[in-house]
Amino acid sequence: MKVALITLHAIKNYGSVLQTLATQEIFKEYGCDVKLINYIREDSLDKNLLHTWCGSNPVKQIAMLPTLMKWKSVFNKFITQHFDLTEHVYTYPEDFKKYPIDADIFCTGSDQVWNTGWNGGIIKSLFLDFIPDKKFRFAYAASFGKKTLAENEVKETKELIAKYNFISVREDYAKTMLQDYYGYKNAVHVVDPTLAYDGNFWRKYAPKSKIKGDYILIYNLNRSKEFDDYAIELSKRTGLPIYFLCRRYDQFVRPGKSILVPEVFEFITLIDNAKYVLTDSFHATAFSLNLNTEPICIYPSEYGGRLESILRMTDTLQRHVENYQDFDVINRSVDFEKVNTIFDEQRKKTRKFLSKVFETYQTGNINTRHCKDSVEVML
Repeated sequence: MKVALITLHAIKNYGSVLQTLATQEIFKEYGCDVKLINYIREDSLDKNLLHTWCGSNPVKQIAMLPTLMKWKSVFNKFITQHFDLTEHVYTYPEDFKKYPIDADIFCTGSDQVWNTGWNGGIIKSLFLDFIPDKKFRFAYAASFGKKTLAENEVKETKELIAKYNFISVREDYAKTMLQDYYGYKNAVHVVDPTLAYDGNFWRKYAPKSKIKGDYILIYNLNRSKEFDDYAIELSKRTGLPIYFLCRRYDQFVRPGKSILVPEVFEFITLIDNAKYVLTDSFHATAFSLNLNTEPICIYPSEYGGRLESILRMTDTLQRHVENYQDFDVINRSVDFEKVNTIFDEQRKKTRKFLSKVFETYQTGNINTRHCKDSVEVML
């Protein structure tokens, strides 16, 4: 089976590329030949990144050049080494008009593919608007990234959602959204693709740690002085050093020792060997729980429901810091035996979903209504 996958692999962050890798690998378990559609959002094109970060300020652009070069070295290299990409890059709607419909199955992958805020609007290619109506399609662990939709979002995407043979979503609340907004009753909640594999799977990829002893790892996507002050005080109270994973060179002055744009698999090593991971990132939280490292979660001002969903599913809501005076979180430990059991059950659910998807395609019983009505019963 040839599967064409579209997701947000080119955003150039650790979670995006690792979830793409996990999706590719789990599809291969079912005998799929996976082709990754090389979709790159306009703001993520290499030629536009400096403007995305710095606007038209030439001084800031010059200052950000080292980051851009490092990103190309780390993320572009990883993408070309690990993914079977389409020959052409697809960015604009007119690009997709030239897409060769040569796959058996089309898949909208995971991450915030349906988050119009994150994506700067409705990107219909992520709803597979460019393929013929009768082509077999499914969504795997797709995310809206938020809990409400604007009326225009629903209006512009309702017919596209209805064409999916199967839909699975990454957050539990997204099932309700699909039912309430779209009338799509039987979407399935599955875990993020990175969680479809256990910690030992990821450790096979991880290089040896360069850090000796316990430490606090910080992976912060939304900078604030309050976050930095909290990290400094947490370090004082625990007596542990801070290692700050810097995604950009202008973050070098943040608390602790900076690790500047590490290689992708080193992201796993850094989380696996930390005592605590202080973060506002979904994937840093997911990897922490999967690798049995204690996360300390500060919800971002936007799209915090993603973190809440995974903490609720794993019964670890106690790891959420309610405010910047909450240092008792270090005493609210995680029952990792329970977490691992929950993940094992969720992995079985994921594989049942994917088995049903690929078996349905192979048997030729691909009536959309049948699939939507039957998948929930199967799970």
